[in-house]
Amino acid sequence: MAKLDIRAVIMAGGSGTRFWPMSRKRVPKQFLPIISARTMIEETALRLLPLIPYRRIYTIAGESHSRNIRRLLPKIPRANVLVEPRARNTAPALILATARIYLENPRAVVLVLPADHLIHDRGVFLKKLEAAAVAASDEEALVTFGIPAESPATGYGYIQCRKTRARRIHDERFYAVQAFKEKPSYEQAAAFLKEGGYFWNSGMFIWRAEVFARSLERFAPDFAPFWIKALDALGKRSRAGLSAVFEEIPSLSIDYALMEKARGVLVCEGDFGWSDVGAWSSLPDIWGRDKNGNSFRGECVAVDSRGALCFSPGKLTALIGVSDLIVVNTRDALLVCRADQDQKVKEVLELLKKQGKTKYL
Repeated sequence: MAKLDIRAVIMAGGSGTRFWPMSRKRVPKQFLPIISARTMIEETALRLLPLIPYRRIYTIAGESHSRNIRRLLPKIPRANVLVEPRARNTAPALILATARIYLENPRAVVLVLPADHLIHDRGVFLKKLEAAAVAASDEEALVTFGIPAESPATGYGYIQCRKTRARRIHDERFYAVQAFKEKPSYEQAAAFLKEGGYFWNSGMFIWRAEVFARSLERFAPDFAPFWIKALDALGKRSRAGLSAVFEEIPSLSIDYALMEKARGVLVCEGDFGWSDVGAWSSLPDIWGRDKNGNSFRGECVAVDSRGALCFSPGKLTALIGVSDLIVVNTRDALLVCRADQDQKVKEVLELLKKQGKTKYL
């Protein structure tokens, strides 16, 4: 088998609002050391080695975030740090990134990864990546990873497939996707698990650059003209041309724009210990717990407290007689909430914005 040309695109434009007050507009979740001493984007790039070397890794984000990327990941070539003229969701971002790679090699396999996810088993992950790259190289198909659904979670989209019709590619099983499902109600999610044949949508995608182009033409015709315009602007190195594309292109996720409409999509089981690290309440499973179920980072002590999460760098925080509480103590803001209410952090940000307290955003 000829050596594949595999490129990785790390999507790093997210705002990470659910990790406020640690995550802010200028320095969101992907640029913070949440799961280790390294930032999340550093962890994402490092786990790709040696399958994908730094010279084959690209990032896509706005200008301010790209400055952070250049500082944190200096081994990535500066030309590979792609800058969105403006934030327009993941479909425009991936059209730009894939077009750039297409101009270098239309047959290159493009691996798309969010910058802020956690993978526990790097060995299995790289093995699955290589198999998915082979599938994308050999087949006229878009490829994705589906995460084994461990609970009727309502915060993820779902991928439905026929597990009885597996195709073995590079020693891994791939299934034909029947449908992508929107984030369901609890009752719908429970029905999915009972029926079987459903994965959580990982948000990771693999495609050959030329197959992506043809898929846009076939399944996302509203976006196909912008692909041509992006290629033209990149070929001419025209910032004005690229800015014009991003002024006009619809703001839509790649899931809605293409993946849900495409036919012949393949899914491989992503059983490599994945977490989207979606909110503060996800961290005890990552940080670990003491004998009372508490999880601490920074200067924290607890008396008669259970199931608490406390993040307090540089300032001692003492907890007494509390249960199932989240406490996040930063330089200029303090978050205190019930562990089962951390999804409402976004409502705090909306309130701060309405009150004009933008310095806290």
